[in-house]
Amino acid sequence: MSGIAERWRVLSGSDNWEGLLDPLDSDLRRYLIHYGTMVLPASEAFINEAASKNVGLSRYARRNLFENTGLVKGNPFKYEATKYFYATSGFPIGDSGYTVRPTRADAVLKETNWNGYVAVATDEGKVALGRRDILIVWRGTIRVSEKITDITYVFVKAPLIFGQNSDPLVHRGFYDMYTTASIQDAQLNGTSARDQIREEVARLVELYKDEEISITVAGHSLGSAMATLNAVDMAANPINNNKDILVTAFLYASPKVGDENFKNAFSNQQNLRALRISDVNDGVTNLPPPAPIDGNILPLIPYADVGEGIAIESKKSEYLKPEIDNLLTHDLILYMHGIDGYQGSQGGFERQGYFDLAKVNKYQGALKDEYHIPAAWLNIKDNGMVQQEDGTYILDDHEPDETF
Repeated sequence: MSGIAERWRVLSGSDNWEGLLDPLDSDLRRYLIHYGTMVLPASEAFINEAASKNVGLSRYARRNLFENTGLVKGNPFKYEATKYFYATSGFPIGDSGYTVRPTRADAVLKETNWNGYVAVATDEGKVALGRRDILIVWRGTIRVSEKITDITYVFVKAPLIFGQNSDPLVHRGFYDMYTTASIQDAQLNGTSARDQIREEVARLVELYKDEEISITVAGHSLGSAMATLNAVDMAANPINNNKDILVTAFLYASPKVGDENFKNAFSNQQNLRALRISDVNDGVTNLPPPAPIDGNILPLIPYADVGEGIAIESKKSEYLKPEIDNLLTHDLILYMHGIDGYQGSQGGFERQGYFDLAKVNKYQGALKDEYHIPAAWLNIKDNGMVQQEDGTYILDDHEPDETF
C-alpha cells in the first residue's frame, strides 16, 4: 500500500503536487491509476443500444456497479455508489427541449442520459485512502447528442457558479449540460446534473461531518470538462458552507473549459486543486479552438488550461503495436497504461505493474500479439438479449435501481 493513506493530502494536491510530478511519485502514480480506473464503470455500464427502451441508462444497479465492472477483486480502495446522476446534452431549441431524441417513443429517458455517479469510501476504503473520500465520476462522450455538446464551442458566462455579473467565460455546451434541467424527463423532478450532485454530496458531507472528508471529482474527455466545472462549483459554492474540505479534480484527456478569467477564478479557490493528465498524441486536449461569445462572430477568444499538468506518451510503450493510430491514444485504458510507464523528463517508458497489462486490450487490440491477449475482449453478454423459459429471447438489458 506504500504511503497513500498517510500522504493523501499531498497526493490530492494540497501543495500543488510540488516535487511529485517529475519524476512521478510512486504513490501518486498508483493514485492516478486508481481514480482513472474509477471512471471506467460509467462508460462500460452505459446502455447505448438504440433498439432498447433503456438507452441512456446504466446496465447495472448501483449496488452491483463495481462488482460487474471488475473493481472489487484485488482493489483495496473500496467505495459504495450512492447516487446516479443524469444530464441533458445536445443543443436546446427554445421551449421545445433538445434536438436529439431516442429512437423508441417509449424510451425511459427522452433527453437526458446517465453521465456518472457519486460514491463514498466504505469503512475499508477509508483505511486504504486515509479519509472518507466522496467521489464524483463523469464519463466521456458516447451519445450523438453529447457530440453536439462537445462542439458547441461558443462562450457564455457561468452565473450559477460565479454569480450574475462575473467575468469568467465558459464553453456553452459544457455549461448547459451541467446546469440545465430536462423538461421531458419527469423522473428527475426538474433537477439538473448540478442539482442532483450537490444534493447528494451535501447529504454525504452531513452524514460524515465528524470525520475527515475529501471531495474528488474525476472524468475522461467530455467527463473531464464536466468535472472541471463541477469541481470549481464545489469550491466556489461550498457544500453545507464547509470551506475546509479539499476538492481535487483528476482530469484525463480533458479539453479546455473556459477563458483566461475562468483560469484565474479557478486558481483563486483556496481549497481547489486540479491535475490534468494528457497524452502528447491526443488532439482532444488541444480543443476547443478560439471561439466568440455566444451571439457574436468576433472577437475569437482563446481557451485556457487550468491546474497542473503532466504529459504522458503511451506510444513509447514497447508493449504496444508500433502502428497504433493517434486517435486511439484518447482511450482511457491507454492513459492508465501510459501513467504506469511514465518516466517524465528522463524519457522512455518503464512499466511499474500498477495497471494490469491484460486490460490494455479491453477496448481495442493495442498490445503486441506476443502477449496473447484477445483484442477488444470486453463483452456484454448477448448485447442484453436474454432467453426466456419458453426458449424465446427478449431485450432485457437494464437492472432496475431505486431510481427509475
